[in-house]
Amino acid sequence: MDLGIKGRKAIICASSKGLGKACSMTLAGDGAHVFINGRNAEVLEATAQEIRDATGSEVTAVACDVTTAEGREKLLAACPNPDILVNNAGGPPTGNFRDWDRDTWIKALDSNMLTQIELIKAVVDGMIERKFGRIVNITSGAVKAPISVLGLSNGARAGLTGFVAGVARTTVKDNVTINNLLPGPFETDRIEQVVAGEAKAKGVSIEEARKSRMAANPSGRFGQPEEFGQACGWMCSAHAGYMTGQNILLDGGNFPGVI
Repeated sequence: MDLGIKGRKAIICASSKGLGKACSMTLAGDGAHVFINGRNAEVLEATAQEIRDATGSEVTAVACDVTTAEGREKLLAACPNPDILVNNAGGPPTGNFRDWDRDTWIKALDSNMLTQIELIKAVVDGMIERKFGRIVNITSGAVKAPISVLGLSNGARAGLTGFVAGVARTTVKDNVTINNLLPGPFETDRIEQVVAGEAKAKGVSIEEARKSRMAANPSGRFGQPEEFGQACGWMCSAHAGYMTGQNILLDGGNFPGVI
């Protein structure tokens, strides 16, 4: 399906690898000029060239830490008027909440709630003025089904979800949608961190924890980043203007609820 975004400008945060990279590949594949972001300049440029070679689209690599004010300023200087914003940032560490002090919590909130809100604030009015905007926040399936070792992520991402629920209803009349895409277990570096945390908590090997987690999923596997990228592409498309404030779960059926 033609996403209707050829020539659109898209910022995809934390996109040198994993889910962010997959989203960038999908958007570039449909003709968007993508602005990708990561902290490691060498890895980021390699990803940029891979996307260029695969899609023929224009790719701008902006090496910075988007969770800092300086990083966001650099990214927005490269693309001050995006049509599409995909918010993404690495998740905070696993652990036991008894071990986390206030500084640890503030760092998690900065990375997984406040950064996304700051970027939305920076771009949404321009989108409203131009009568087109698609904002997708990559959060986590833990928003719907919290994971005990991911307390920092559970709290910060749930806060972002609550914020989006309000503002998304105020922008849709101008063809600007804001939605959240909630990954379950995907084959990324993040799942390795989670599996390692679970292995430590349960006193089992990492391989045992990995097999157990896959077996517990109705699909019997972890998701592939490309599957996630395609879902994100549709949410950013010209055809998705009637969906806003929603939390779309991609988890292989792991969440057992009806709603």
